[in-house]
Amino acid sequence: MIVVEGKNDFCMIEQHEHGKISGAIANHLKAGNFLGKKLRTEVEFAITNHDYAWFDIDKKPLWNKETGKPYSFMDYPLEDKVKSYQKGINDIQQTSVYAAYLCSKHYTFFFSADSTDIYTKSFISQEIDRRNEIASRNQAVQDAHTVDFHFKLLQFCDDLSLYLCMNKPGATKEEEIAWFRDGFRQKFNFAEDGMHAHWENEYVVVVSPFPFTTSFEVDIPYKRLSKDKVMGKGLEKAYKETKQELLNIQIQPK
Repeated sequence: MIVVEGKNDFCMIEQHEHGKISGAIANHLKAGNFLGKKLRTEVEFAITNHDYAWFDIDKKPLWNKETGKPYSFMDYPLEDKVKSYQKGINDIQQTSVYAAYLCSKHYTFFFSADSTDIYTKSFISQEIDRRNEIASRNQAVQDAHTVDFHFKLLQFCDDLSLYLCMNKPGATKEEEIAWFRDGFRQKFNFAEDGMHAHWENEYVVVVSPFPFTTSFEVDIPYKRLSKDKVMGKGLEKAYKETKQELLNIQIQPK
């Protein structure tokens, strides 16, 4: 769950909804900017479903007593998180082995290989085994240059979607979350110095250099829960009863 706290409310966006926005972003990438064109459908499937692991978890959000707010994807209990990650990758693998490889690589990227946590160590080890097994019988995975491009594209689409979901619409650079204030970390042949984004107004985000075919729109589904309602009814019931709304954002060139 993406959780953005306001003075009197929590804005909550389910991870898989954010993932679908990532997929929409990938779908608009110029054909000339895409490496490994025969794999594009599988790559877009991976990007769209990279957070499918959160689908069940986010239907029943949990309250973090220590922080006094709902658990988000950043602080969710680790054991349950990695179990859901593996289930999600398993589900993706039933449709696309290559997509599962990319999602496995994406999830393990978040953890340190030197971690002493038993859940993290087990997760990393099992996912390395999964990727090695896939690589042994999938020729596409053996092209390291193309795989690296697809992986970075997944990360970029994920990051741009998070930029849309985690910032207050219309935020100034000073108001933006620190993660992407100085641009996105991924570099490509079509963006050798990386890409930057800023809010033109509450409904328009400008990306430069612009890697997409044309300006396009995305809808962000969210629920805004009043803190009073959460305190009175409990998080799960308040979340279930709160109506989902849509925020429409246009992504356009400079």
